[in-house]
Amino acid sequence: MLRLPATPVPGLAAAQHGEGPTWDAARGELLWVDIAAGQVRRAAVAGDGILTETATHRGGGTVGAVVPAADGGWLLAADGGFTSLATDGTARVLVDLAGEGGTEADGGTRMNDGACDRAGRFFAGTMAFDQRPGAGALYRLDLDGTVTTVLDGLTISNGIDWSPDGRTVYLADSGPGVVHAFDYDLSAGTFGAGRVLLEFDGADGVADGLTVDDEGCLWTALWGGGQVRRWSPDGELLAVVEVPVAQTSSCAFAGPGGDLLVVSTSAEGMDDAARAAQPDAGRLFTARPGVTGPPANPYRGPLEGLRQR
Repeated sequence: MLRLPATPVPGLAAAQHGEGPTWDAARGELLWVDIAAGQVRRAAVAGDGILTETATHRGGGTVGAVVPAADGGWLLAADGGFTSLATDGTARVLVDLAGEGGTEADGGTRMNDGACDRAGRFFAGTMAFDQRPGAGALYRLDLDGTVTTVLDGLTISNGIDWSPDGRTVYLADSGPGVVHAFDYDLSAGTFGAGRVLLEFDGADGVADGLTVDDEGCLWTALWGGGQVRRWSPDGELLAVVEVPVAQTSSCAFAGPGGDLLVVSTSAEGMDDAARAAQPDAGRLFTARPGVTGPPANPYRGPLEGLRQR
């Protein structure tokens, strides 16, 4: 089994709660978010793997995920719904989801991780600020601008991605520490029969963000485990990337060749002792695992007139 270290990216400031690295191939940029700061961050990636930050934008009170938008700019899962972020940094709320939003103080929920399928539909999930069981859901923003609830009763709806043939969708729920594999109908954007592919008891951390490489293998960031692990579609462990930060939050392939694994980390909730022991918490890390992954699919629906079904 392959084991390799991840190294911190020099020159980039740490995030408070870094998440969701996303490769925007059309612009040749890496996108990632600082959830707690409500920021979208952008960096150019050279062929040698050097990252140079180009801009930081405010997307809301919290920002859980960012994807490119085919109509221009980016689409965010932010606060309690979906927000458009223009190239000049202007953020515009498109829709607030009924039952979502609120604040940590009033026990509300917020948007968390998300990604687009190959057709350009945006799937994004939610979680309660207090992480109470069953308060999360997964939503689909369709190509006609309608928002539909796909799954409810989740706890921390997290990383989502698809197999290369588009027939399987993987979804992490970090509350119970599982990764589901569902049959997927790409033509309709619907989930079919599902099973638990991976299950974690917390000793090694729990599955957080994830990505699928060009060979169809699944990479999961382990929150609390300081690792990213590669799995076969059948759940066989194939590789481990060691990260010197316990709160490893997500991963994605980036760069012109799609061969640079970028790993986000978080300093959320860490006390002074933990921060002293893990000074790189919140930074991005990279590794070259010898495989490639695809860029992010852009959202191909409208950025006006969104409505909840």
